[in-house]
Amino acid sequence: MEVSDQPACLLHKTNFEQTNSFSSFFLDYISGNKALEPFHNGLPTLANFGRQIEKRNFNDANRKILHEVLLSQYQGIETSELLDTNLSKLKEKTTFTITTGHQLNIFTGPLYFIYKIVTVIRACQELKKSYPAYDFVPVYWMASEDHDFEEISYFRYNGRKFQWNTEQRGAVGHFDPKELKALIHEFPGIPSFFKEAYLKSNSLAEAVRKYVNHLFGDQGLVVVDADEPALKTLFNEVITADLFEHSPQQKVQKTTADLELLGYKTQVHAREINLFYLKENLRARIEKVNEEYIVVDSDIKFTEEALRSEIASHPERFSPNVVLRPIYQEYILPNLAYVGGPSELVYWLQLKDNFDHFGITFPLLMPRNFAGVIDRSTQRKIIQTELSWEDLFKDEHTLINEKVAQKTEFSLDLNDQKKHLDQLFEKALDQAKKIDNTLERTVLGEHRKAEKTLERIEKKLLKAERKNQEVLVNRICTIKEFLFPDGAPQERKDNFLNFFLNDPNFIDLCMKAFDPFDYRFHLIGTNE
Repeated sequence: MEVSDQPACLLHKTNFEQTNSFSSFFLDYISGNKALEPFHNGLPTLANFGRQIEKRNFNDANRKILHEVLLSQYQGIETSELLDTNLSKLKEKTTFTITTGHQLNIFTGPLYFIYKIVTVIRACQELKKSYPAYDFVPVYWMASEDHDFEEISYFRYNGRKFQWNTEQRGAVGHFDPKELKALIHEFPGIPSFFKEAYLKSNSLAEAVRKYVNHLFGDQGLVVVDADEPALKTLFNEVITADLFEHSPQQKVQKTTADLELLGYKTQVHAREINLFYLKENLRARIEKVNEEYIVVDSDIKFTEEALRSEIASHPERFSPNVVLRPIYQEYILPNLAYVGGPSELVYWLQLKDNFDHFGITFPLLMPRNFAGVIDRSTQRKIIQTELSWEDLFKDEHTLINEKVAQKTEFSLDLNDQKKHLDQLFEKALDQAKKIDNTLERTVLGEHRKAEKTLERIEKKLLKAERKNQEVLVNRICTIKEFLFPDGAPQERKDNFLNFFLNDPNFIDLCMKAFDPFDYRFHLIGTNE
C-alpha cells in the first residue's frame, strides 16, 4: 500500500458486506434479492433509469407552479448561471430531478449531509452522459417542517460538540437563526458564509438555502422548501384522503405486514391520520376523537366541515409525516430517484402500495455514497501497521489482537499444552470410570477448570505482548478513532469543517472521488 502523491485521491472501495455497517434488509435490497422486487421499481442502475424516464407520469401543469415557487424562494440570493439554467429547465417536459432530503442540521451537521448532495449532483452528471436527450437537475429537499430540534441542534468539530439551545418551538424551518450568534462566537474559525447565512436571515430555512447555495450553487443544485401554500395545494387530494378515508394507513399496513412475513424489521408506523397541523410555534399531530378532529397538545379542534374548509383555505397548515412526505415530494417534483442512507431507503420500501394507490410513479431508491476520509498522517500509520483496507472495518479489539499476534516473535497460544491436557484427562477419565462411573462428572469438571486456567494464561500472554507492542497498539487505536470517533462511523459523527477548514477544495475532492453508481464504501485520501 502506497500513499499517493496526488493532492487528493480515491484510495479504495470496499464492498458493503465487508464494512459490518449495514443491515441485512439494506444489503438484500441493493444486492437485488428477488423477494423484495414487489416493493420497489427496480434497482438504481443506469439502464433502469431509462425505463424510469418512460414510466414517470408527472403532471406537467405542476412544473409552472414549481418554477414560480422556486423563483420566489431564491429571490435576493445570488445564483450561478448553471442554477438559473436548471431552474428554467424544470419547466420543460424533458427535465427530471434526482432528489435527496435532509434535516436542517446546524452548520451542515454530520459529513454524510455533504455526501448526499454530492451523490445527487454526480448522478445527474452521469445520467446526462447516458441520456443526452434529457436534462437532470439535482435537488436538495429541506426538511423545513420537521420539529425534532434535538436532532439538528449540534455539530461535532475536532472532538468537541457545539450545541444550540433555544426556547423556540414548532417547525424548525421557521426558527430565527440569529440566536446562533453566541455559538458562532465560540468558534472563531467558522467560515463567513455561515455567519452571513445565519445572522442575516429571518428563518432557519432561509439560512440553510443560502449556505447550501454557497457550497453547491455552482453545481446547479436546486434547494426546495416544500413549506409553501402553492405546493401544498397540489397535495390536497392526498391530504383529504388521509384525513377522511385513511387510505394511506391501509396501504402501508398491508405492505408492512408483507415485509414482516419475509422476516424484515420495518421502521415506519402508519397512523390513522399521518398529518401534523402547522402554525407558528406549533407542529402537532391531528387525531380524530369521536366526531371531532383535534390538534394534540393544543386547544385547536375542528368538525369535519370546518376541517375541509381549512384545507381549502390554508393547505400550508397541513404537514405530512414520514408516511406522506415521500409521496408529497413526488407530487411536486418530476423526480426519478431518491438518494438516501440505508435506513431511509428501507422505509421507502414500505410505501410503494401507497404510491400505486394515488397513481404516482414510485422513484428508484438510490444509496448515497458512503465514505471515510483519511488524512496524510493516518495514511502513514496504516502503512506502518501494515493494515489492509478491509482491516479498518474490523472491531478494534479483534484487530489489535490479530496484529499483535502477527508481529510477535513469541507463541501467544497454548494449543500444544491444551492438546496434552486433553490427553491426560482422557486417560484419567478412562481410569476413573473403571473404578467408579460416578467419578466421570468430577473428572470432566476438573478438565474444564484446567482448560480455563490455560485460557486465562493465554489472555495474560496476549495482554503482556500488547504492552510490549505499545507503539503498534496506539497506532491502531489512533487510526480507528480517526475513522470511527467514539466508535461511530466518521461520516455520521464528524462535521465537514474538520476537513474543509484545512482544504477548501474538500467538496471538489468528493466530487472527483465519488462514483454515484458504484455501490461500495469509498475511502478517500487527502494530503492535509
